[in-house]
Amino acid sequence: MRWGAEIVAAGRTRFALWAPDRATVALVIDGREPLPMLAHADGWFTVEADAPAGTRYLFRVAGADDVPDPASRAQSGGVHGWSVVVDPTSFRWRTDWRGRAWSEHVIQEIHVGALGGFRGVIAHLPAIADLGITAIELMPVAAFGGTRGWGYDGVLPYAPAEAYGSPDELRALVDAAHGLGLSVVLDVVYNHFGPDGNYLGSYASGFFRADIATPWGGAVAVDRPAVARYFVDNALMWLKDYRIDGLRFDAVHAIGDAGFLDEMARAIREECGDRSVHLVLENEHNDADRLGDGRYDAQWNDDFHNVLHVLLTGETSGYYGDFADRPVERLARCLGEGFIYQGEASPNGGGAVRGTPSGHLPPTAFVAFLQNHDQIGNRALGERLTVLADPARLRAATALLLLSPQIPLIFMGDEGGSETPFLFFTDFHDELADAVREGRRREFAKFEAFASEDARATIPDPNAPTTFEASRPQPGPAATAWRELYRRLLAARRTEIVPRLAGARPLGAEVVGAEAVLARWAMNDGRVLTLLFNLGNEAVAAPVADAPFFAVGEIGGAASLAAWLT
Repeated sequence: MRWGAEIVAAGRTRFALWAPDRATVALVIDGREPLPMLAHADGWFTVEADAPAGTRYLFRVAGADDVPDPASRAQSGGVHGWSVVVDPTSFRWRTDWRGRAWSEHVIQEIHVGALGGFRGVIAHLPAIADLGITAIELMPVAAFGGTRGWGYDGVLPYAPAEAYGSPDELRALVDAAHGLGLSVVLDVVYNHFGPDGNYLGSYASGFFRADIATPWGGAVAVDRPAVARYFVDNALMWLKDYRIDGLRFDAVHAIGDAGFLDEMARAIREECGDRSVHLVLENEHNDADRLGDGRYDAQWNDDFHNVLHVLLTGETSGYYGDFADRPVERLARCLGEGFIYQGEASPNGGGAVRGTPSGHLPPTAFVAFLQNHDQIGNRALGERLTVLADPARLRAATALLLLSPQIPLIFMGDEGGSETPFLFFTDFHDELADAVREGRRREFAKFEAFASEDARATIPDPNAPTTFEASRPQPGPAATAWRELYRRLLAARRTEIVPRLAGARPLGAEVVGAEAVLARWAMNDGRVLTLLFNLGNEAVAAPVADAPFFAVGEIGGAASLAAWLT
């Protein structure tokens, strides 16, 4: 069985719902009498009806509760409103696009709502492509409660958020990106549902595990065929119906089922054929076994961000405590081997062991970043590095990010030196709004700067519209200089690194100064890429036979990055 509404003939649609906790289900089409659905084995209910694209419908479970389709492809009236039949074949694509090689990716992460919805993102695409960025990654677009949110509290994973635009407007965004040579990656959340508008538990309690708790409630029961099918088909929908080029799977450590992950990857690889489709994990476990064999292309490398944040800002509270000791050595390990934690105990994690050996993996198995939505937005005041770090040191770190063989990711606004915060924002109401607001403030009570009640009161209310509006990225005072730096760095990456990157392997990295690291990689044409990165106050010896192909700052001097090929 496949979840949801599927057009099977002109004007005819088949509807299916898994509701094992209920004896009866009826289809309610707007303006018509309810139509009983046929009960099947294992809790499935189906019916066919005259229902062309645009038809609004609900499911009436047990003769009482009207609920939206959990696999709704579009909503009318929000996540509590009507589901809408969608024809995924009606959009007229303009661009014949087969995708980009993973090694060519330079990714910019984008929050669709902050840029004005799907149409607003389209307006930004020419400038993104002109800069030399080759891919955009959309934070989750699945329908969530209200009109403002990060997207990680979605409850209808198949339906693009109504506040962002229609399904065809999302397709138009993808088509426009492809026309400019940009890949599109989508962040998807398969480890939990949000608190507002999730009705699944009321008629399919088996969708969740009562015996495995997560920060968001019971774990999704992906060991059950109906639940696994729900998520695998969702992934395939984004890749096939919307021609998305890749998926970033949020917090797979919270799914806790490696077998499901591998089966999902296998199904995607088989279904997508010869298209260049890329799969990326977020996994706190630093599980190198999921990488390097074709199942998944890469993992977000939080270690890269965390150690550089310590070096750039001096902050060591919270999870940065895991990187406070010997940060320069840890950076060398990150550049030379990928993960920093490869089976060592994590001080911040109570001594728990984290990670597996990763030095055998290619550098492209890691997505590196200095900032992303989490690392900015999970700060109490949402500050960016432009207001936390010395500008010269930040420029050198940016050069390291964009010239490293790891796949670079930047956050929207970085390229313009934005000083605009990116705050945590939601659109909840009543008791839920109070719980989120107060929970957010309690979360930061352990930090000295927010120990007092008055200090915590300065943390923006996530539910206030002004919190969302303040998070729209604006160019910083040095925007022109930042854009020129990004343009030159990305041009160097495009001409000197990308053609040599597929098949590159690390040759190791070493500490060469108080805050300096030298790292090398063997490229696919036999040449060696060397990066010399120095944040220290003292100059370091630079073993450069010829002039480097790129340098930020004086070669070997403080706040500098030099890159060369031999």
